[in-house]
Amino acid sequence: MASLPGQPIPLSRGPVPQLGPGTYYRDDTVRASLVGIPHTEGSTLTISRLRPHPPAPNSVILGSITRLSPMQAMLSITVVDGVPLPAGEEFTGVIRTQDVRATEKDRVKIADCFRGGDVVRGVVISLGDARSYFITTARNDLGVIFATSEAGGTMEPLSWQEMRCPKTGKIERRKCAKPENL
Repeated sequence: MASLPGQPIPLSRGPVPQLGPGTYYRDDTVRASLVGIPHTEGSTLTISRLRPHPPAPNSVILGSITRLSPMQAMLSITVVDGVPLPAGEEFTGVIRTQDVRATEKDRVKIADCFRGGDVVRGVVISLGDARSYFITTARNDLGVIFATSEAGGTMEPLSWQEMRCPKTGKIERRKCAKPENL
């Protein structure tokens, strides 16, 4: 599991290892100073920096919806395989109607699945055209993971296709991702 800067690093029982690059000690806790995966080399705990990489087929991505049309949703990809991309180096993704869900593909309406600004978890299907990657949300764990209602509230998922605004109680349609902890 990747650690973020400042995040405590869980240690196994026993003596505290020597601290190597990417780690530091504060408030009786060993913490990460880099985005990376902690590993032990001999008796030294180090963190190797995770390098961002472009999306490839089967990469899990996070992105925000930038534009909608009746046949597709465009998104700005900001995280690839759990590694954030540097600011300004985002990639463009396209979710086509046939890639939204696995069943009833011909009945999908993009406006009932996504809205501008929604944060979406998806998987890269292919490299698409010269400007964008083709993305799918056709699994239970893929879809909208964060959305804001028209009233400005953070939406709560009710089912795989509905979210509710906690401020107004209004229900809006989305293609929701199943939360990881359920």
